[in-house]
Amino acid sequence: MARVVVFTEYGEPDVLHVIDTEDPRPAEGGIRVRVRAAGVQPFDAAYRRGDFARYRPAVFPARLGNEVAGVVDATGPGVTGFTAGDEVIAFVDAVGYADTVIAQAASAVRKPAAMPWPEAGVLSAAGQTADTALDALGVTAGDRLLIHAAAGGVGSFATQLAVARGATVIGTASERNHAYLADLGALPVTYGPGLAGRVRRLTPEGVTAALDCVGGEANDVSVEVLGAPDRAITLVDWQAEQRIGVRRVGTDRSAARLAGLVSRYEKGELVVPVWRRFTLDEAPLAHREIETGHVRGKIALVTT
Repeated sequence: MARVVVFTEYGEPDVLHVIDTEDPRPAEGGIRVRVRAAGVQPFDAAYRRGDFARYRPAVFPARLGNEVAGVVDATGPGVTGFTAGDEVIAFVDAVGYADTVIAQAASAVRKPAAMPWPEAGVLSAAGQTADTALDALGVTAGDRLLIHAAAGGVGSFATQLAVARGATVIGTASERNHAYLADLGALPVTYGPGLAGRVRRLTPEGVTAALDCVGGEANDVSVEVLGAPDRAITLVDWQAEQRIGVRRVGTDRSAARLAGLVSRYEKGELVVPVWRRFTLDEAPLAHREIETGHVRGKIALVTT
């Protein structure tokens, strides 16, 4: 039997609960993964609340989770790259909160032996989202990139990856996270009223691109400091494009992109920050934590 987190109605975190289901069987190209850790994202909480019901309505009972790490224990027809016992990192589509999932072999890469399970479980979605965003902005050496919510999951990865590209990163965060951002290579700045002025004082030459990981007024600040929305994107604000012309981009996921992140990790060029760990039964607590808006890095669900 597999243990799976589901919800049968939109609502507060307590709508999340664990059920037992039959073990899934991998079909053509699939691998069955006994999950050791899975990532929790702000998107998951918003989806559970029904924030996206107009654009992407849930089909109940609904599941959550787009990133996992675990051990392969069965493979479907046509799979040649993995066998039972392989430790993998994979991206999935809204099924990750479970102790057993089916992933496509084409979405998985091998987990480094020395990489802890919680770190492996939270890398795929947020890391690929950050990398996709930087590609969409065309961030290169010499850019001065403003990242809103730079201490969060996607923001932490985007900060490191942008610095690795040679960009100067100005990262918004609460003061308690300023030292953390500085360690990642960013110039920290406190968010809130007056942000545009603080950014200008920090970078008198001006920013050249902006990445929003939080939504709302952050996009107005992006346009204000850039002077135009051309090199501003948002990952979370569905209405920013219509309202002020800030593009919303999704994640271009691929095994090649994920493998590139893993390679950076193995070389010591990428830190995977895990803020807290919760069990599957504690999924409501994990959602309450992520909804505080004060998570540094990522939250992991662990199965052991």
